[in-house]
Amino acid sequence: MTISIRSSFAFNLPSKGDVLLQFEAADIPEQRILSSNTKLSEADHRASVPAQDNVGERIWIRAEGDFEVEYSAEVEIERQVADLSKLAQLSLHDMPGEAVQYLFDSRYCPATRFQAFVDTEFGDLAGGAKVAAMRDWIAGHLTYTRGSSGSETDALDTFVERQGICRDYAHLLVSMARAAAIPARFIACYAPGVEPPDFHAVAEVFLCDPQTPGGGTWQIVDATGMADPAQTVKIGIGRDAADVSFMTSFAASEFRSSSVSVTASDGPQD
Repeated sequence: MTISIRSSFAFNLPSKGDVLLQFEAADIPEQRILSSNTKLSEADHRASVPAQDNVGERIWIRAEGDFEVEYSAEVEIERQVADLSKLAQLSLHDMPGEAVQYLFDSRYCPATRFQAFVDTEFGDLAGGAKVAAMRDWIAGHLTYTRGSSGSETDALDTFVERQGICRDYAHLLVSMARAAAIPARFIACYAPGVEPPDFHAVAEVFLCDPQTPGGGTWQIVDATGMADPAQTVKIGIGRDAADVSFMTSFAASEFRSSSVSVTASDGPQD
């Protein structure tokens, strides 16, 4: 499966300042970058650095005034996608180091606050079946509402207000999974079928790998129902959105515009 990506965004820095960007598809084994092109406005400084867990790259920019980003890529997906409901849960003492950090609370995912609810609502389920039930609960109880949340909205706010956008759906699912002792992380991504077209966010959970006895597998789960795991292109991963924002400004800035287009085809394109 080949995914074609076209994205752009623009912002203004009234005075010289530093901005950290992360918008390029990650070059990792489960997705192969066939081609890519990044165009950035002139900057005083530009440097690429590894992103969280070395999945993808971030770009440091030091600039002033209007700044524009244009990105295009063709990405081939080669991801293991399993039947979530049939995946067992790893015992905590068998958890590898890479997954342990995704069991804990983070800025937008206060997982411990959800333990009582998760035990009551999903206590008779385990592993992937429990995650699937959480996904379906979120899809059935939340309303996707643009502009309903902000930079301070965490999973508990979303749970109470019963509305949000993709990042809020992902934060809530991540929080519930962690409350059930299932490692879960936040994924910034591109995916066809997202409506309205935009940068997207999903959750990813760590469960038993059906192909490797004793091993684990990360599986994408989207409570909005818009992203197909087999067609999702990862930009980066993190404990929550704070780790993987496409733009983090360390100075006064004004966001001007953005545009995203993602399409899928059955094979590589010329």
